[in-house]
Amino acid sequence: MLLIRILTAVIGIPFICVCVYYGNILFYTMMFIVSILCVQEYLSISKKYNPHVFVSLIMAAVFFILLCFFKDFSLDKVGVSAVIMMFVFFGVELFNENPDLCISRIASSFLGAFFIPLTLIHMIYIRNLNKGMEFIFFIFIVVWILDTAAYAFGKMFGRHKLAKNVSPKKTVEGAAAGIIFGVLTAVVCRNIFMNSILTLKDAVILGIVIAVAGQFSDIAESLIKRDGNVKDSGKIIPGHGGVFDRFDSYIFTAPAVYYALELLR
Repeated sequence: MLLIRILTAVIGIPFICVCVYYGNILFYTMMFIVSILCVQEYLSISKKYNPHVFVSLIMAAVFFILLCFFKDFSLDKVGVSAVIMMFVFFGVELFNENPDLCISRIASSFLGAFFIPLTLIHMIYIRNLNKGMEFIFFIFIVVWILDTAAYAFGKMFGRHKLAKNVSPKKTVEGAAAGIIFGVLTAVVCRNIFMNSILTLKDAVILGIVIAVAGQFSDIAESLIKRDGNVKDSGKIIPGHGGVFDRFDSYIFTAPAVYYALELLR
């Protein structure tokens, strides 16, 4: 299993780096695929609520493309999309033979189709910023290091459960180590390749934002998996579980970093 995890990482990480480096349609495509696979895995986890899988996936794909390419769309893209999605989901239920538990079907379908694309699209928004490539690498590196630190320190020194009913293995000590190493990694990245982009203060702030939002995102996905009574979101990545498992840290991190950058500039 460890060998499979290593081999997958050896192949996957360079591929992600190439997509980030070249940006444009290559990075857009990568994030589109990631987003749709995350939605599909979420819907699979939520199967006890009988979400409208096909309709949700179509709506998620259209929503992502709308947010990605139609920048000059005069109406509020997010608000209009939300209303249209609810119209469609309620419309589907109107023709359903059994209206029982329709609220759970609508809610679970809407959460997947709307929330996941809306959050992950911010990775593209960040990549499109001035020096966006550096910021995306910055986010990936900080998340990878803080996740490793949180796991290692939690395993060695963890005594106090962080959210025992959701993710029993996560500890307060591990989360604290994640924040510390997240900030340290942000400062190191700033000194190595972002010296002209970020001040030391900005790097520290972004390190804290990524560490807190990233770990919160991870626990949020654990909450979904706990409700679905599954260990992994899927099996598509050998040795690593599902795509949702690997990109869960960016669900809240991407929008948090994007708006933090807007405030810092």
